[in-house]
Amino acid sequence: MPPRSGLGKGLDALIPTGQKTSGPSGEGGVTQVPIDLIQRNPRQPREKFDLEELDNLAASIREHGVIQPLIVSPSKGGLYTLVAGERRLQAARKAGLKTVPVVIRHATDQQFLELALIENVQRADLNAIEEAEAYQHLAREFKLSHETIAARVGKSRVAVTNTLRLLDASAPVKQALVDGRITEGHARALLAVTSAKAQEDVLNKVVNLDLSVRQTEALASKLSGRKPASKKRSSQSADVTDVERRLQSSLGTRVSLKHGKKGGTVTIYYYSNEDLDALLEKLT
Repeated sequence: MPPRSGLGKGLDALIPTGQKTSGPSGEGGVTQVPIDLIQRNPRQPREKFDLEELDNLAASIREHGVIQPLIVSPSKGGLYTLVAGERRLQAARKAGLKTVPVVIRHATDQQFLELALIENVQRADLNAIEEAEAYQHLAREFKLSHETIAARVGKSRVAVTNTLRLLDASAPVKQALVDGRITEGHARALLAVTSAKAQEDVLNKVVNLDLSVRQTEALASKLSGRKPASKKRSSQSADVTDVERRLQSSLGTRVSLKHGKKGGTVTIYYYSNEDLDALLEKLT
């Protein structure tokens, strides 16, 4: 079987295969540990859990048990700290289990965060702000570049950078995103409005009038003093659009091409110093 790529690598590195069962004191295979001895992962980026999903999982666990072992790390006083398996742990508690199957692994602070993040991203469990905050911790505390973070979670560097940009939004915009009242596209469009108060005003219009992302972009551009995108772009040739798409795919960022009879211009956009460094590396 070919190795899984991207998201699976981090968890596979901690979950052993084909090993014999070991006792609670050492590393090895799967062992049963009292559920009361397992502490929550202090680096768990996920704050909200769907109660209905937890109830359904708890019902399944009552009938079939915990199929996939949790990953824990030994802690002080005979306790264990959860590395991965937050939903299973909560559901097992709801189901009334006294012990759960675990794989014991020693983990660093960085691994606690990385593995919890990988697990949640795999299941699309994090909202955009939780994901952005986890990326921010990896970048600030462990000095990981956006490129390295992207490799860890199996996403593109641009996707990681764009998610991190959401943290620059005002508190009401971030809350609206968490609540599902707007999409990530809406939130990114609102970043064009630099004033927090103005962002909130535009947000209210977006929600009350149910504006699309494009309508939000146009409104944000108007308030920020930027000229809206030229209508001529909609009538540009399919060849120009294709070249733009190929350049964007190759460079991993937005590219604008203006083509005339005697040449033209290519505009490459970047949104952070790291974006610029990555572009320079690719272009030079």
